[in-house]
Amino acid sequence: MFVKFRLIACAAAAALMAPAVALAAPMLGFSPGDADAERALEAKFDAGLSPDDLQARLKTMASAPNQVGSPHDKANAEFVLAQFKAWGWDARMEVFQVLYPTPRREALELLGPTPFKASLTEPPLPGDATSAVRDGALPPYVAYGGDGDVTGELVYVNYGMPADYEALARMGADVKGKIVIVRYGGGWRGLKPKLAQEHGAIGCIIYSDPADDGYATGDAYPEGGTRPDEGVQRGSVMDMPVEAGDPLTPGVGASADARRIPIADAKTILKIPVLPVSWSDAQPFLTALAGQAAPKGWRGALPITYHTGPGPAQVHLVVQSDWSQKPLYDVIAVMRGAERPDEWVIRANHRDGWVFGAWDPLSGQVEMLEEAKSIGALAKAGWRPRRTIVYASWDGEEAGLIGSTEWVEQHADELTAKAALYVNTDATGRGFLASSGSYSTQRLIDQVAADVKDPETGVAVRERTLDAMAVRGLAPDASEGDRRLARAASTGPDLPIFPLGSGSDYTPFVQHLGITSINLEFSGEEEQGGVYHSQYDTFEHYVRFGDPGFRYGVALAQTAGRLVLRAADAQVLPLQFGELAANIDANVRELHELLDARRAHATAVNQLLDRHAFALAANPDHASAPPPREDPVPAIDLRPLEDALGRLKASAAAYDQALAAAGPLAPATQARLDAAVMGVEHDLTDPRGLPGRPWYRHLIYAPGLLTGYGAKTIPGVREAIEDGRWDEARDYVARTAQALDAAARTIDQATATLKA
Repeated sequence: MFVKFRLIACAAAAALMAPAVALAAPMLGFSPGDADAERALEAKFDAGLSPDDLQARLKTMASAPNQVGSPHDKANAEFVLAQFKAWGWDARMEVFQVLYPTPRREALELLGPTPFKASLTEPPLPGDATSAVRDGALPPYVAYGGDGDVTGELVYVNYGMPADYEALARMGADVKGKIVIVRYGGGWRGLKPKLAQEHGAIGCIIYSDPADDGYATGDAYPEGGTRPDEGVQRGSVMDMPVEAGDPLTPGVGASADARRIPIADAKTILKIPVLPVSWSDAQPFLTALAGQAAPKGWRGALPITYHTGPGPAQVHLVVQSDWSQKPLYDVIAVMRGAERPDEWVIRANHRDGWVFGAWDPLSGQVEMLEEAKSIGALAKAGWRPRRTIVYASWDGEEAGLIGSTEWVEQHADELTAKAALYVNTDATGRGFLASSGSYSTQRLIDQVAADVKDPETGVAVRERTLDAMAVRGLAPDASEGDRRLARAASTGPDLPIFPLGSGSDYTPFVQHLGITSINLEFSGEEEQGGVYHSQYDTFEHYVRFGDPGFRYGVALAQTAGRLVLRAADAQVLPLQFGELAANIDANVRELHELLDARRAHATAVNQLLDRHAFALAANPDHASAPPPREDPVPAIDLRPLEDALGRLKASAAAYDQALAAAGPLAPATQARLDAAVMGVEHDLTDPRGLPGRPWYRHLIYAPGLLTGYGAKTIPGVREAIEDGRWDEARDYVARTAQALDAAARTIDQATATLKA
């Protein structure tokens, strides 16, 4: 989805580099004759895709509120199940019982001489009939914050990220015993109340500033696509960077008879009350603040002077929730493989939204269903995939990736043995292909993107996306990540992809079980971000500002559908490992850069402290304490990682060369080769998990504890260096090197199978 992917992209852009030189056949995993037959099949697949069907399906599915537990969420599940069956799939519904809090009472009041009571509503807008639907709708809320009835002084903390709290402390203020108000942006939603809680706050208000997604960025809805003055971003604040899924059944599927822990023991539920509000509701609270004027970077677009407080504004905040269990409805559709039925290619998108969810997630859901419709028609005409194809419509993603996580935990052993590839979408718009994935999928994604035409320009999706990356890197406001991405786009033979963090349903597959995964969307030209998670994410908004004509919905179906078909039909699973080694090489170089930067920063800060430079540079009219002294950065020996990476590079090159030279293979050889190839991503995990969050097991990419969605590469080492946990950094250098060695040995087994 828009916000999710942008966070992933910004956090991960520094991890990209030019991939290894291509050595494979023109279509990865296929002989030339089989490649011709596959392209003919894909042409028939394309012919079955209809933008009119996408539009009609979206209008139906987005006609009523779709949050977990709503009647329409269940109705949509039943609709999807019936569609799969009509198209010839072996489909079923799997039901889980999960903890899902919904609001019973919410209130937000400004006390004192200028009292104000927040409306906490989103009124209907002219020209948008769906926005007037109220049956089954819930008021704006966030899930998995704590209950509470609290009163206290208010403090403004900008985006509420760690650097903001450091700056606030230097201004001589703190949030202990107070209520914080922070704006959306700058980091994942759930980190804002978590950090407020850790700093002693008793409540948290999150608002949408028009500087970030409202009138300062374009005309507000309904005139334009940006957030209207009373639009509210809902969402989950579950501590997902620690663990995803149902908070009461950690590590196991939330079946009706699963053993559950007490709510008080659930480590992913926050303790303080949290409430999201619109900028129109937030403005009186911000206006009532005194104290120091906020720093320049903290000022939004409201026509006020932003102050930090604390107070003198006193705020009364109430959140009371219904903490009952609610059913989730996962729909699973299977097309059994003709030759290797125990190798699964899984394709999925979630179905639940915060209100109507036309863009997030139903734009992706209806596109995925269009793929299933067309694949079903191919099967009715006599085609059968070599491997089994599984399509899944997840419930409960918005709450905390719950539907996918519970299914993965319920079927973990079988998935570990059989899942060859997981292909995910979430929401989609129009513009450029945004792809993230396991590094071994880079060549596959590149080849598919070269075979799909961009609807607006007629050139290949691959070419338009590469050019967009190159142009963005030259922009005056380009970040270092933009520039690195531009270099990768211009120097490498393949379309760069981003490493996987979190924020969508690929998370339990790759981060928990180590299953090779891909995430896709088209984005960059839609105007959907302003209605993200609000009452105004409607069918009417999407057909105007998301993907008019649904042309990019068809393009995404062509892209994801080809990935599924090629992975299902290839003689050998279409993965390569030169790209894996090249990208990890870039990640290791970044660790060196990080250590050098931390060392230089500590030296500079301490030298300035010794000279009392911060006191001399401070404006005496504004409180500004110096930063604390930083500990020296010790030597961290990364040679074990580099040595293991050298062995991985040699193994990857040998496999890619052998695959390029291979002709038709006997079925038994193909099966042995697939088993080895599927094991490489497993090798990159550690059953002990990452520090403080053992559910996350991947050692090459994971969501950062303080990024939420955005990927941290080589996370065990990187985050330990960032936080100054030096013994832990050394420990994870060794663990990650062992994982790279294990992957190299598995790749060597695959190469031996090819040569034999």
